[in-house]
Amino acid sequence: MKIQIIALEEINFEQWLPLWQGYLTFYKSQLSDEQIRLTWKRITNPEQADMFGYAIQIDGNAVGFVHLISHMSMWTNLPYCYLQDLYVDEAFRNQGLARKLIEHCYQVCTGKFDRVYWLTQESNHTAQQLYDRIASKTGFIQYKQSL
Repeated sequence: MKIQIIALEEINFEQWLPLWQGYLTFYKSQLSDEQIRLTWKRITNPEQADMFGYAIQIDGNAVGFVHLISHMSMWTNLPYCYLQDLYVDEAFRNQGLARKLIEHCYQVCTGKFDRVYWLTQESNHTAQQLYDRIASKTGFIQYKQSL
């Protein structure tokens, strides 16, 4: 079994789409086809340096992804890297792949960013078991107002 992490632009839309659909289903969300294609275009456009991502492959098949967004901060010289989306196909969970994706982000971001951070739902206890081992909880509560 060969595990490899590659830039998202090295896979095609058809490989990413079922994973993205699985992610949306997990979060009980739906997006229009137009928004899905725009998301793919943004995350794989090398000229849009503030959005990037990686796929994790097993034997050449994409089984998961991570999407990242960089942004400046008032608090640090280096920008922050927001890990917006992380997903591993259900059939490949509990094999350490999500951890490998996050640790890959740490490697890629070291020296370029002040931190990697993310949010998760309070009810996502399975993911929190991993997150508690590889990162620190901040104690912040998120608020939002849709516009």
